[in-house]
Amino acid sequence: MKLIVGLGNPGRTYARNRHNIGFMCLSHFARTQGIRLDRSQGKARTGIGKVAGETVVLARPKTGMNLSGESVRQLVRRLNINPEDVIVIHDDLDLPLGKIRIRHGGSAGGHKGVNSIINHLGSGDFCRIKIGIGRPLIAASSAKEKEAAVINYVLSDFTPEERKIIAEVIPKVSQSLHCLLTEGLAAAMNRYN
Repeated sequence: MKLIVGLGNPGRTYARNRHNIGFMCLSHFARTQGIRLDRSQGKARTGIGKVAGETVVLARPKTGMNLSGESVRQLVRRLNINPEDVIVIHDDLDLPLGKIRIRHGGSAGGHKGVNSIINHLGSGDFCRIKIGIGRPLIAASSAKEKEAAVINYVLSDFTPEERKIIAEVIPKVSQSLHCLLTEGLAAAMNRYN
């Protein structure tokens, strides 16, 4: 069994934000696999199905991005799985817009949602599918101003030009996830990184 978690912030206000690309990708994957996100468990909207014979639980945490670990920990315990059976889909400021990077383990890289998951699981030993959203050009001088600019950037919607790129990337993320589940990590990394 695999737990696949798309990160984002719940609610219409955030639906098209850069920070919600994980939600967008998970929803697309659910549609392509005929899985309905129609359950509520572990502080998440969930759906269960099979992909190539493997049982998968898809989850969109309802905790808010920075507390995603609360939901993931509850689901991991409820499903009785290990961190190695978790796949997290999330945005990445350090990747160019639309770039996909798949990796297993490592640090949070400054991502507060991933950091929350690592802290709550007590392990960073899970797979991540990162989608580049680019980093804003920041003219601010202080660390506080830079952080505020980054927060404003990730909590703003994609521009019309960016939406065109993201519309092409979301199906590729679904393909990479399917590859990861059916062919394994090495194949998915070689094909989509």
